[in-house]
Amino acid sequence: MAHLVLSGNLSLTGTLKLAATGGKVKVDSADMLVLDSSSNTVHGKGIAVMQPPPPTGPLDAGLDARVISSFNASVTVTVRGNDAAVVALGITAQGNAPLWPGMVLPSTLNTGVMIGTSAINVAGDSGVTLPNGGTITFNTSGQ
Repeated sequence: MAHLVLSGNLSLTGTLKLAATGGKVKVDSADMLVLDSSSNTVHGKGIAVMQPPPPTGPLDAGLDARVISSFNASVTVTVRGNDAAVVALGITAQGNAPLWPGMVLPSTLNTGVMIGTSAINVAGDSGVTLPNGGTITFNTSGQ
């Protein structure tokens, strides 16, 4: 299995397609967050959004969160024959119904490999669900 590993100070610009033959695209040892080409999402776990406030309990106790778009989709990775966008910040949705909006936070685990001026997000990075300020952790890459 051949992984494509990017490291150091690297700024990717323009339209770029990355591929790893039988492996994954990584930043150092961490998997790059890539939108899943079949569902066009990256999955993570958040905390329950308490709407309405206690003691009623949440309208939706769904903890599944997903990145639904990347702010810079010009860099893609070929996953199972389809091009999928690399996540460098983005919009998230959490829960089942209603879907709670949120955003991917700047990467804390990758500070060198960038798309323009935004660090590429990697597995283990986080996001925030906006109604409650709850943290989301993205551990599944989509590749």
